[in-house]
Amino acid sequence: MKKPTLLLADDHTLVLEGIARLLENDYEIVGMASDGRAVVAEALRFKPDLILLDISMPQMTGIEATRLLSASLPATKIVIVTQQNGTGYIQESFRAGAMGYVLKQSAAAELLNALKEVMVGHYYITPLLTQHIPTSLIRPFVNPSELFGKSLTSRQREVLSFVAQGNQVKEIAVRLKISPKTVEYHKSILMEELGRHTTAELTRYAIENGIVT
Repeated sequence: MKKPTLLLADDHTLVLEGIARLLENDYEIVGMASDGRAVVAEALRFKPDLILLDISMPQMTGIEATRLLSASLPATKIVIVTQQNGTGYIQESFRAGAMGYVLKQSAAAELLNALKEVMVGHYYITPLLTQHIPTSLIRPFVNPSELFGKSLTSRQREVLSFVAQGNQVKEIAVRLKISPKTVEYHKSILMEELGRHTTAELTRYAIENGIVT
């Protein structure tokens, strides 16, 4: 029986080599990439059955790459393998089109099973990340993104809107009649919950989700 084809992406060579050794008996590894743009190019070239990629990579994040690849190669299954355990990262990964989310610390024990689940159309999440979620809410055929996300409060939406419009912290504080420290607090919480690292990424999120136009 022909092995499913697999493309790997991570900016750490040792991680790539370790995952390759773990999976090479069950999958045909068609390529390995070390940055986000490269994995997109390689995926479009090989059109693999599966893609494994990290979130934190140069050139383009794994979430951004997942979004592009889900649109371009809808038949390809994508699994995130990362050390990021924040709810914002998990939610955005599944929203972008990932079918699986595996923590690197659990990869050796879980990865083969995770890929088997994903290959039959099931969503997979490292159990360590779902231990506080009622099992009745975790359904293999239902995108689990909303299990990890929180709706933004009205204040968070206000702060995000002003940030996305290019206002500085002091300007936002004056407009909202709150302290700069409070603005910074809301901004840091937004970054954590949305899985964004920079003001530019927050701005992109606000535009993509209609918070600003």
